[in-house]
Amino acid sequence: MTPLAETQAAVSLFHSLADHTRIAIVRRLASGEARVSDLVRETGLAQSTISEHVACLRDCGLVAGRPEGRQVFYALAHPELIDLLSAAETLLAATGYRVDLCSTYGAEARKR
Repeated sequence: MTPLAETQAAVSLFHSLADHTRIAIVRRLASGEARVSDLVRETGLAQSTISEHVACLRDCGLVAGRPEGRQVFYALAHPELIDLLSAAETLLAATGYRVDLCSTYGAEARKR
């Protein structure tokens, strides 16, 4: 893989995680398998919203489904994802969460 392709793949990875619902799903799945109905109950979000975000994570290879009868139990496909989130949380704390003040990607920019 070329350096440019590696960079583009990294951008795709971070873009796949660039949503609070997907981060919440990943954090939840870090503690064990869950069905879409479990995630709906635990987040209070609509089934269609959760299904859409789980499908995104699945299509990116970050989440895998295990069918059991008519149900599908989702789990993290790669536990390294938790290490990535932990490293991100450490970096956020080290920078005083300044990224959230960024005029392009911070909290105010997301409101626009």
